[in-house]
Amino acid sequence: MADIEMLSVVALIEDLPGEGLVRGQVGTVVESWAPDVYEVEFCDDNGRAYAMVALKAEKLMRLHHAPSHQAA
Repeated sequence: MADIEMLSVVALIEDLPGEGLVRGQVGTVVESWAPDVYEVEFCDDNGRAYAMVALKAEKLMRLHHAPSHQAA
């Protein structure tokens, strides 16, 4: 997925019970390991990391914090 890059904010699109993570949890991409494989850090509201997992792009959705286009 070309729009995921370093420091992208992403959300899981499926549960990962083996990692103790559920769909919708938000993390930050901190490393790119291979094409479409990213290390994602999941932190609590205080900034403490509780999981770091290498994930394929197909398990992630990039989140956007600004409009994707200008209003006419």
